[in-house]
Amino acid sequence: MKQTHYFSVNVLAKRPEIKIEWIMETLESPDARTVQPDGRLRFWRRIPAFENRALRVVTLADGETIHNAFFDRDYKGD
Repeated sequence: MKQTHYFSVNVLAKRPEIKIEWIMETLESPDARTVQPDGRLRFWRRIPAFENRALRVVTLADGETIHNAFFDRDYKGD
């Protein structure tokens, strides 16, 4: 799993409730996907094991290098 320094230092430490397996599932089989203006990709997936909340994973433009992950309160997809 490729990741940015920001992800490995900040995100994993501040959000220990997010499991790596959920991140990988989100990238492999997202419920939705968009491209940000800066070229980064956003992936969303509902996580049934976490109250069906939507996990957003942001990657660099390559679609593989993970930059951020968090539960997105504003996600309306469904």
